[in-house]
Amino acid sequence: MTARRIGFAALLTLSFAGLTTLMAMTLSPGGLTALDLFVLACFVVTLPWTIIGFWNAVIGLAIMRFSKNPLKSVCPISPASKGPLTTSTALLSCVRDEDPDSLEVNLGAMAANLIRSGIDSHFTLYVLSDTSMNDIAAEEQQMAERLRDRFEGRIDVIYRRRTENTGYKAGNIEDFCRRWGDNHDFAIVLDADSYMSADAMESLVRHMEANPQVGILQSLVVGLPTESAFARVFQFGMRLGMRSYTIGSAWWQGDCGPYWGHNAILRVNPFRDHCSLPVLPGKGPLAGTILSHDQVEAVLMRRAGYEVRVLPLETGSYEVNPPHLLEFVRRDLRWCQGNLQYRRLLALPGLRFVSRAQLFLAMLMFLGSPAWIGFMTTAAILGMTTDYTPYRADTGAALFATILTMVFAPKLATVADVLARKDLRTAFGGTARVLVSVLAEIVYSAMLAPIMAVAHTLFMGGILCGKTIGWGAQARGVQRLPVLLAARKLWPQTLFGLAGLAWIISQPIELVWPVIPVAIGPLLAIVIAVSTSTGLLGKLAIRSTLWRIPEETNPPEELASLHLPALANRGHGPAQVSQGLVRGDAAPAEG
Repeated sequence: MTARRIGFAALLTLSFAGLTTLMAMTLSPGGLTALDLFVLACFVVTLPWTIIGFWNAVIGLAIMRFSKNPLKSVCPISPASKGPLTTSTALLSCVRDEDPDSLEVNLGAMAANLIRSGIDSHFTLYVLSDTSMNDIAAEEQQMAERLRDRFEGRIDVIYRRRTENTGYKAGNIEDFCRRWGDNHDFAIVLDADSYMSADAMESLVRHMEANPQVGILQSLVVGLPTESAFARVFQFGMRLGMRSYTIGSAWWQGDCGPYWGHNAILRVNPFRDHCSLPVLPGKGPLAGTILSHDQVEAVLMRRAGYEVRVLPLETGSYEVNPPHLLEFVRRDLRWCQGNLQYRRLLALPGLRFVSRAQLFLAMLMFLGSPAWIGFMTTAAILGMTTDYTPYRADTGAALFATILTMVFAPKLATVADVLARKDLRTAFGGTARVLVSVLAEIVYSAMLAPIMAVAHTLFMGGILCGKTIGWGAQARGVQRLPVLLAARKLWPQTLFGLAGLAWIISQPIELVWPVIPVAIGPLLAIVIAVSTSTGLLGKLAIRSTLWRIPEETNPPEELASLHLPALANRGHGPAQVSQGLVRGDAAPAEG
């Protein structure tokens, strides 16, 4: 593992040095002025995640295509044999001001699947509520009582409500560990929108039973078939980008893997003993309770000597993605504030070097947004204020093509694997549909990226003035956004788009055509937000059959009881297509 990390660090360093040199050469006409140096500095800040994504994708594609057993290459732990389970696992449904009806459907379906699988006696369901509203809490309690009556004698259902949201979700789980931790070996953490098949849960448990050195095992989470136009396009792109990226990152991160806070299994005792989050001293948005708890819990588990791994199989682990742009932005801003809190944790004693790097990179993920805004804005100013051409055309074109390739590499790598495998081509709807969907999604994500960059930048400016976002209830269902609400939230993006469009109009088209989406996306932010939140556009997106995911082509039986609107016109049956990371002729026994 050390050799892999050294090799990956070498690739990162060489790529960083090469791209920085290429940018310096591009800015060299007229010498490197103060504005040139600022552009170069902003560019450098944006580089690490671009380079990491590219090499993760390259490594992931190589493993998917050429490894005899890709799973073992990145997650060399085996599950226990197919005998009776010997441990007790708690299912932790962590909720706050959620819709009890939707929650009941998901939890009821998961419990029923466990019973059908014959492993129900090894699981206990906990509904851990931090709900702030009494009327919703009363509905939650009634829901828990219905589940308790329905599964009496098979699966115990325990409902607990905290009236104080101390520690947010991490505090909720910590309270469980103190109260009931001694009763269970493992805990599978679920969000309110999580759904896992019985096979997926059993696989996680069997892996933990056979590997006592593993403290956290994260499943690969994919989006459920959705009737939201916004989520449909977004999760199609995520589905493609995630597989090659996760496999590549798992190759070098190894036992210092990711934990995303849900759809994962924890070893309860070490989690309780070693993963309690510190309360950051001081005042202001970056003090107090840590919002982005999951990565911190992962590095604390690793510090305690336990492995943290990801099982990169697209089987039976689902979530619901934000249904519209405003909820997507709000979720990202909570992560932004939480990740910036990691600055106080970089010097924690005893952390592995990889763990410190992960915390730093988590911060850099969002710091790259103001750097990108600064880069684009200053580069435009530089072009308008010099009486000579400030950029070299040859190196500039090479740099642009290289960065564009690296940005989209995770999606392109998975597309290459999909197109090379008949089962996956069929699962995603065929070659033509995949190609059209990918091209449309790339344009969509290129328009979405500057919208998010403006939101991150303004929010970080607000943090300096004491602004905070907290942890509120999340929007789940499809609901048309009011135009005035979208305008009130997204007017800064619109102004940025107008400024970008004015600059584009003033420049030669051969110079600016590649960056047109950078201006068009923010300019149309309000239109995008409102239109993609409507049920009509969602239905049209489904009927178009574009951005199809394998669960729509052949819906697995495990989703039948969810009665998803996106699958309303399709039957359910055992999926016949491989959705794992492995070629059909080399499928492993795991998962």
